[in-house]
Amino acid sequence: MALTQGERIAFTYKGRRLAGLVLQLKDGDASVKLDTGYNLVVPERDIEDPEPAHSKRKAHAPEAQAHVPKDPSLKTVTILHTGGTIASKVDYGTGGVIARFTPEDIVAQFPDLKEVVNVESRLVRNMFSGDIRFAHYNILAREIEKEIAAGAQGVIITHGTDTMHYTSAALAFMLEHLPVPVVLVGAQRSSDRGSSDAGMNLLCAASFIAKTAFAGVAICMHEGSDDSTCVVLDGLHARKLHSSRRDAFRPVNALPLARVDARTREVTPLRPALAQADGSALKVTHIEEGLRIGMLYARPNVFADEIARYRDYDGLVIVGTGLGHLSVDAIDDVTQENDRIYAEIGRLAQEIPVVMTTQCINGQVKMDVYQYGRKLQQAGVVGNHCAMHPETAYIKLAWLLSNHKAKVRELFCEDLRGENAQRLPIESQYLD
Repeated sequence: MALTQGERIAFTYKGRRLAGLVLQLKDGDASVKLDTGYNLVVPERDIEDPEPAHSKRKAHAPEAQAHVPKDPSLKTVTILHTGGTIASKVDYGTGGVIARFTPEDIVAQFPDLKEVVNVESRLVRNMFSGDIRFAHYNILAREIEKEIAAGAQGVIITHGTDTMHYTSAALAFMLEHLPVPVVLVGAQRSSDRGSSDAGMNLLCAASFIAKTAFAGVAICMHEGSDDSTCVVLDGLHARKLHSSRRDAFRPVNALPLARVDARTREVTPLRPALAQADGSALKVTHIEEGLRIGMLYARPNVFADEIARYRDYDGLVIVGTGLGHLSVDAIDDVTQENDRIYAEIGRLAQEIPVVMTTQCINGQVKMDVYQYGRKLQQAGVVGNHCAMHPETAYIKLAWLLSNHKAKVRELFCEDLRGENAQRLPIESQYLD
């Protein structure tokens, strides 16, 4: 039997009988969407005994209710979508996914939600998080402001995981005096897989909003690799620390805000107190869309001309080694380049803000301990005693340049939103 794109087949591969939809035939390989939901790319020559599979697994999305009645005893939460994973269903007829964004679609796909909150839902963007730019932060901030003005008691943002911690940091700086929770939710496993974490993360985020008075920006994702609990992390201390695990997001220099039991929906606070609305009016600021912020990763064999390339930038984040270091000492005949690096750092720091973070991720920048840390401070590098991971530092620098340009160096290590408040006891499991 010759394979045909778009046809369902049953076949044997490495001794196993499989069935699925042929998505693509290219360069001697067949891409097959298996009935399990996984994609398999296999050389055509290795497919044995192919035959048409007549018992087609039907594509379907849950039938949406014509109208979802609101329960006056529940909070109303708006779900703003920036990516389609959580609100999508695999279509086994085409091998693609069907995006669903209306409140009725969301409740149909995740029916337990209606027991926790009233749902409003709409699409803002449908994109990979790696494509997000500063302009999208401004769009999101405006949309959140609109929903709060319209009476939303919480906002959930569905978001791709790759840059979700950048977005959470940006919104934490841009939305001052938030009167409601804004919780970003992602999925490490797409919704066409049995191991998808999309629904659980969404339900846990809704439960956290429903059962607490928290007001601020947070991320809600799996706590472990199983399906027992989610953790809610504040938007300034969360970071993606694994490329694929469902518990990829971990807190940095801070405890989680809370743990949510996926089965009982009980919420356990993990900090002495959760931030609450202070009664002040919401203030929305923005980030200039044309800003150029560089990130220089400290490592062996840096050259001075690398530093010079940032002269046309608006700011530079150095992701330093250890306590916040970059080699600037000439100690022998093969380290003379370090003198040139030091001179270039000094020239650059006179023109633009140059800030220091640590690639150790956890811990504080301490540039007083070693000589090259002290020299970097003398050259004008700021960041001593800061405890922000590099991505939060990057976002904070952009926000400061957009809103407090004359005071960037002065304010960079000020604790404006809790970003420099270390809350992690040494015995915490989250120090791993």
